[in-house]
Amino acid sequence: MATVETAIEGFLVSLAEERRASPNTVAAYRRDLTQLRDFAEDEGETAIDGLDRLLLRKWLGRLARDRKPATVARKVSAVRTFFRHLQRIGRLTDNPAERLEAPKLVRPLPTFLDAETTSEVIDVVKDQDDTPMTRRDAAIVELLYASGIRVSELCGLDIARLDLRRGEARVIGKGNRERLVPLGRQAVSALSGYLEVRDALLRATSSDDDRAAVFVSYRGRRLEPRRIQQLLRRFGVLGAGRADLHPHALRHSCATHLLDGGADLRSIQELLGHRSLSTTQRYTHTSIEGLIRVYDRAHPFSRGGGSVDNGEESS
Repeated sequence: MATVETAIEGFLVSLAEERRASPNTVAAYRRDLTQLRDFAEDEGETAIDGLDRLLLRKWLGRLARDRKPATVARKVSAVRTFFRHLQRIGRLTDNPAERLEAPKLVRPLPTFLDAETTSEVIDVVKDQDDTPMTRRDAAIVELLYASGIRVSELCGLDIARLDLRRGEARVIGKGNRERLVPLGRQAVSALSGYLEVRDALLRATSSDDDRAAVFVSYRGRRLEPRRIQQLLRRFGVLGAGRADLHPHALRHSCATHLLDGGADLRSIQELLGHRSLSTTQRYTHTSIEGLIRVYDRAHPFSRGGGSVDNGEESS
């Protein structure tokens, strides 16, 4: 009889090799499923067949005591995926996690900047002294806003995947899925200016991977997401007076402004690399909120003044 430990390891190998999940995704599944294994062992159960719905509900009840709903929901998702895998390979015929209930979540609307504030942040970056580092920072902000790519995708971007003549880049997104994104005129200009001086940041200690990267640190290393997050916080304070600016806010701003400008959801979905259209649809709520604010300011009926009777029949 297979143990829980053996089943988890087999699932993680499948996740990495067959589904080509990223190391971070595999690590997250490992953490969640290891917690389930430890709980099962505390309950005296080490066989995979012993993980029934009653034990799973007991585990989730324990988690709910001190974990946030979003954390519990993520663990429910991990367990469901795990048991679906066991069903698919014929290890189990019944899926005890199939009807497992996750806590209800209220997803917050995406954080975004209006077009004017976005321009102010970009201007602050451009107004710095002209150095390889400041050219790099300007290219980072322009690219994040113009293309809507994730910070991990930006950090993983290689020079070989840039085509500035055509104004596009090939990025590797979640699940190692590649997609083509447009860069926009201002991002192309900022990238061109940065690439002219980028080699000044490389060092003798820079690896082949560092030399392939578009964005490198002053030590000549491929930039990491944490450093870009720090940069955005600083520019957010200087340009917008807010310390909560993060790379995802520029991604959200890109999507929202495209939607406001008339782009259709399917095109935005493809640009952002969303698997599900429902994820992209979150931006419609943001735009509708803006429309309601405009309506409240402009429409006479919205201000509680009753009907407007000018003696004419409405058309």
